[in-house]
Amino acid sequence: MKQNATPLLDALQQLAEMNPISFHVPGHKNGGIFPENAQTYFNSILKLDMTELPGLDDLHSPHGVIAEAQNLAAEYFRADATYFLVGGSTAGNLAMILATCSTNEKVIVQRNSHKSIFNGLELSGARPVFIAPEFNNSADRYTAPSSTTLKDALKQHPDAKAVVLTYPDYFGKTFPIKESIELAHEYNIPVLVDEAHGVHFSIDNAFPQSALDLGADVVIHSAHKMAPAMTMGSFLHFRSGLVSKEKITHYLQLIQSSSPSYPLMASLDIARSFLATMKVEDIDNIMESVAMVRDILEVPELWDILSANDQLKITLHLKEGVSAKGVASILENQHVYPELVTHNQVLLIHGLAPFENINHLKKAVKRIKEQLKICPNHATIEADNLFTDRIHELAVSYQTIQQLDTLKVPLNKSSGYVAAEAIVPYPPGIPLILKGERITDKHINIIRHLSEQGVEIQHRDITNGISVLNIKE
Repeated sequence: MKQNATPLLDALQQLAEMNPISFHVPGHKNGGIFPENAQTYFNSILKLDMTELPGLDDLHSPHGVIAEAQNLAAEYFRADATYFLVGGSTAGNLAMILATCSTNEKVIVQRNSHKSIFNGLELSGARPVFIAPEFNNSADRYTAPSSTTLKDALKQHPDAKAVVLTYPDYFGKTFPIKESIELAHEYNIPVLVDEAHGVHFSIDNAFPQSALDLGADVVIHSAHKMAPAMTMGSFLHFRSGLVSKEKITHYLQLIQSSSPSYPLMASLDIARSFLATMKVEDIDNIMESVAMVRDILEVPELWDILSANDQLKITLHLKEGVSAKGVASILENQHVYPELVTHNQVLLIHGLAPFENINHLKKAVKRIKEQLKICPNHATIEADNLFTDRIHELAVSYQTIQQLDTLKVPLNKSSGYVAAEAIVPYPPGIPLILKGERITDKHINIIRHLSEQGVEIQHRDITNGISVLNIKE
């Protein structure tokens, strides 16, 4: 198959060029009904915003151009089957969990996974067995569980229905996942991988290997993270003899919209073609650009630039007394927007093309040097002993939680209670406290510190208290 082909995009363009008369949804009628003040940006894309018309196929029963586009993706990513996701990697994470486990069945799960993993576990009613990640001192954060921890968890729970891992982490850090995959397969347990930030790992020799190539059974890619796909555009890749393909398909139909966005699906077609047709010189130019950007960002008196397995991820690790929020604020005032700000790190993501706004970036860095004030008494946060148990389970199961009353207590009085809701700093969307997990003084101190640093706790105003179960140890 020719990887420069874009069958779904081509079909949409051909139909749009016919100036069709719409007696069907969507209501904007090929852009004919749309506010004038919004037409400048929306007009061209609305002509491609179609529905399941003849020749455009059906995502939930593909036999035409969508099937052809998905088959091209499966060929490129070396999967048995690839599915287009219009609900982001969240849809894929939910589907792969629901397809492998059900009520009270054990699932071994990396504790610092994305919130969508835990949402999938709750929906399935599974019994998660959490494996704690190791604290990486050079990165100053938790990264991935050790193979020893996973090996012990498999010995204790050989009846687990799946192992769920995250690779790479938000900052581009990888780990020897092949060893973990092989350990799980010794027990005939499938490995499900949230590889949201690794769609470009499919590019041979330029980046770390994808978990799919290393033997994982189901792998999720956020195409929109690093490839030129629209937001929410993602892939689910299947290559397994341990997971039911029929169940994957079934749960994708349950989870995904019955009216999927055609522009979004076409962007997945484009993203795959873009990745598949990159040349060696393209990658060389990107890496030269990454080196240049890193050089511009070198300010050793304010921060260190951390190494990463994925060189497109550039992490500024702030020196003591330097405010990450302050650095990000100055960058944003200069219209330079980082991906993520933690209490002591700023993450910037270089794209899959040479960076061009060199003088703009130099000006922003200069402003940081001029304006940033260093506070010697800047408080630090110690989180290296947050996960005291390498292998642990929820204090209260999802089924029991549904049967218990809840109450709201002040943050400083919540220690000892079991959380009735997840507490999720966002980004990156990794829960600090899980629903069903017992709250500790360590949790409280970290939440308070993050709030003081301006880190958002998603969907929650913790000044009004935390929802907990009406039980206490």
